[in-house]
Amino acid sequence: MTASARYDEIADFYAAGWTDALGDPATEGLLRLLGPVAGQRVLEIACGHGRVTRELARRGAQVTGTDLSSAMLAKAEAAEADEPLGVRYLQADVTAAGMLDADPLVAGGFDVVVCNFGLTDIDDLDGAARNAARALRPGGLLAGSLLHPCFPGGEGVSGSWPADGTYRDEGWWRAPDRQSSLRRQVGASHRTLGTYLNTFRRHGLWLDEMAEPAPDPGWTAVAGEQAARCPVFLVIRCVKAEPGNPPSPGRSVPRAGERPADPGPARPRAQPAAPKAQPRMLGPSDRGAVVAVARRQPRHAAAHL
Repeated sequence: MTASARYDEIADFYAAGWTDALGDPATEGLLRLLGPVAGQRVLEIACGHGRVTRELARRGAQVTGTDLSSAMLAKAEAAEADEPLGVRYLQADVTAAGMLDADPLVAGGFDVVVCNFGLTDIDDLDGAARNAARALRPGGLLAGSLLHPCFPGGEGVSGSWPADGTYRDEGWWRAPDRQSSLRRQVGASHRTLGTYLNTFRRHGLWLDEMAEPAPDPGWTAVAGEQAARCPVFLVIRCVKAEPGNPPSPGRSVPRAGERPADPGPARPRAQPAAPKAQPRMLGPSDRGAVVAVARRQPRHAAAHL
């Protein structure tokens, strides 16, 4: 079954359940990690019916949304007609080798690539990462949110992997639990956290920041206390490195139109350490001083000997 068929069949269900009211912790965490986007060129992959695409456009970004499902894109384009925001939509397979060649406006130059809860819907992660990297300018950002790969599930809520499997069993599967209403219908591809980060890194997308938003308090009543103790959502931000020049840990990434931050004055060179004094052998005349020092030590000092 193709990804297109999976979402074409549930487009009405999805649009009714996930509206433009962006109040879920994962989406809020994604937007927070992105920061200001005004004036930036943004590509959203697996954009669905465009709820996040529209929010980014309202915040001043120049947004292109792409998805494989024609039914989902039809809803996105209808919303654009009702409230014109300048969003451009393309039907495309984000994993296809020639995806960027089909439209010159998509090939390179984007400041940001976003994927909100779509990574587990993409069967070929390597192909999607390759195209995301090709779409970004050097220094551009890839940001994504998803069900945490380490989430084991809860009461009536399916985890990231099947209950009869293990965290290391990667692959596509369909969730059976009653509260996992979406994944019961379209399934999901489970991958370990290491697979995600290593795949992005192979394509020059280096982890810059990560967040694990807590679920809403009411969610605990559904999934149970045990599930609430585990990581539920994952939000990541990666930066596209210059060829042959991976980003340094903790280095800030300049956004579109910004100049790199001033590194500040150079630190003074450390002065060479003074030579250590040579130990002196104690003689009979030093005995009284040694005894006096020993008497002044606290009792717990003996524990360090």
